[in-house]
Amino acid sequence: MKGRWTIRTGRSEQSRRPGEVVAEVTRLAAEGVKELTLLGQNVNSFGRDLAPGIRTDFGELLRACDAVEGIERIRFTSPHPKDFRAPVIAAIAECEAVCEHVHLPLQSGSTRVLKAMRRTYTAERYLELVGALRAAIPDLALGTDVIVGFPGESEDDFARTLALVEEVGFDSAFTFVYSPRAGTEAAAMPDQVPHAVKIERMERLVELTQRLAGERNRARIGRVEEVLVEGPSRTDERLLRGRTRRNTTVNFNGTAAAGERVGVAISGATSTTLRGREHALVHA
Repeated sequence: MKGRWTIRTGRSEQSRRPGEVVAEVTRLAAEGVKELTLLGQNVNSFGRDLAPGIRTDFGELLRACDAVEGIERIRFTSPHPKDFRAPVIAAIAECEAVCEHVHLPLQSGSTRVLKAMRRTYTAERYLELVGALRAAIPDLALGTDVIVGFPGESEDDFARTLALVEEVGFDSAFTFVYSPRAGTEAAAMPDQVPHAVKIERMERLVELTQRLAGERNRARIGRVEEVLVEGPSRTDERLLRGRTRRNTTVNFNGTAAAGERVGVAISGATSTTLRGREHALVHA
């Protein structure tokens, strides 16, 4: 199925020219691609290295891709919280094809640990950004990355991470145990966290993120979700599989073909998936 594609918008802070990206998106749309993902090391910094010859930003690129006929869904990854500015938030809210899903890496809920990681934003700034995103995009799904056991992380630091994760209520989370790599600054830092402590903290974090994701998914029960069909379910060949605009996997009974957009009446949920039955899709 030509349902997804990845366009690299930058590598080592080197932006592709926007016309080049849009031309590729236009070609892919003509070939039947319906969903694309704009991928960069930090998509929010797109275009800055092109000035003064070309003055553009990531919000403008989202709008240009949204204008390409045939593209039904646009996603992007990964943004950096320090560069997530109002024009990009407005583009997500206003562009029909840009999905209501943002993967916003957190790493730690402790400003002290974030500073040690050289993340250049605070926990307070992160929460302000989440508030701005949700105010502009009411049905937004938020994903994140969290690292447990960074050198010097105290129990208080970790408690701050748990508190922030619960306050935000992420729809999904990739969680990692810090592992020192030879030659890195962090590997030489004092106060390395014992492995047993890292594992115990990870277990608490995973339990929390799964509970929160499950609650948010169960809140979708009774709704009709727009699903882009990908093919047979990986767990039950009698079912179909697809994704919502909020990037949640749905397994459902239906007869739609791969590449079609259908409505699915949601009847059940886990922390990672929804399930339901094909239903008439009604657009507002």
